Amino acid sequence: MAHVEASVRRRQLVAAARTALSRDGVAGTSLRAVAAEAGVPLGTMQYVFPSKELLLRAVIEDVVNEIAEVLGDAADLDKGLEHAIRRALDGFWSRLVAGHEDLQVMQYELTTYALRAAGQESLARWQYERYGAVVAAWCQQAAQNAGESCAVPFARLGRVVVASLDGLILQHVCDPNEARSREDLAAVTEMIVSLAGIRRNAPAGESGTG
Repeated sequence: MAHVEASVRRRQLVAAARTALSRDGVAGTSLRAVAAEAGVPLGTMQYVFPSKELLLRAVIEDVVNEIAEVLGDAADLDKGLEHAIRRALDGFWSRLVAGHEDLQVMQYELTTYALRAAGQESLARWQYERYGAVVAAWCQQAAQNAGESCAVPFARLGRVVVASLDGLILQHVCDPNEARSREDLAAVTEMIVSLAGIRRNAPAGESGTG
């Protein structure tokens, strides 16, 4: 077998794992199955990912990076937090939810698998910590770039965004109805913007007391 750089091999195996997980589910996907999907020997698979937990962690991180990329592409972070929230939620739904129900089911399965597998509970906690942290950091950057502040901590805003989207996605996956889901997404967007209570910061040197 021709030599492949470790970073390239890792990406290849993570991509194969995402395909296998989306098709066969978390419980039905083994290291051997991912190796077969990637067309590599099991030994190569186990060298890069010695355990299923490490592979699942890498898959989650890959999904998180994809979400971060979508958020980054969705809005100009210099146009304010409200603009960013509105554009990002719409872009997220268009690129990662609509027509990608298998990806969303896979993520839910990763969570439930970790919660039910003895000793793997930390993986589920880490998964949602990463989701929330990525959204929170992105919101904070948008606010700071525009000289704005938020009425709630950015960490809380990130968790609420994730929780709200989770509920909408689960309903959509169970009963796909794009028109209804878009209307609900618009309502959730208004709720999140209202929760953020975005304020323009006073320029340096201004007391704001009149």
